[in-house]
Amino acid sequence: MRAPIGTFGHATPAPDCLDELTAPVAAAVRAWSGSVPAEQILYVDTDPRWADTAVFVEHYGRDLLERSANCVVVAGKRGGETTLAACVVLSTTRADVNGLVRRQLAARKASFAPMDTATGESGMEYGGITPIGLPANWPVLVDAAVVDLPYVLVGSGRRQGKLLVPGKAFAELPGAVVLEGLGVV
Repeated sequence: MRAPIGTFGHATPAPDCLDELTAPVAAAVRAWSGSVPAEQILYVDTDPRWADTAVFVEHYGRDLLERSANCVVVAGKRGGETTLAACVVLSTTRADVNGLVRRQLAARKASFAPMDTATGESGMEYGGITPIGLPANWPVLVDAAVVDLPYVLVGSGRRQGKLLVPGKAFAELPGAVVLEGLGVV
């Protein structure tokens, strides 16, 4: 199948390549429900050396920069309690962690979660974390600009491979909250 964005040689519906995904991502694809069929979530095989956004777009096409999203794990702290959450923002922006994210989590302080925490709690590889398959109790804060795109390139749970996901599917993820202005320049 041809990928709807990018110049990838081949795209495979995620339900047809569960072995390429981490366990939590594969489980989420198996249990997928909502208005977007799971078959519209596509997997493209990519080289893990080029997983980071800047290098990725240099290799796979600069046009993907406007159609890619990053998923970062944040930790909100208040009164000795820590809440982990994911933020999904366009790759051309950064998550407003100290403003909108902190307020949304009702946290006194918010910061990026340590790498060991992000990977250990998500069951995914650093540099490949995706909002699909995150723990059910995590809020998934999604910038409205991500939801507005027809397809979005995002991590697959591993550094090798990416997912191409219809933008509106992000609004239907467990714990999803769509926010205007989450991604700032």
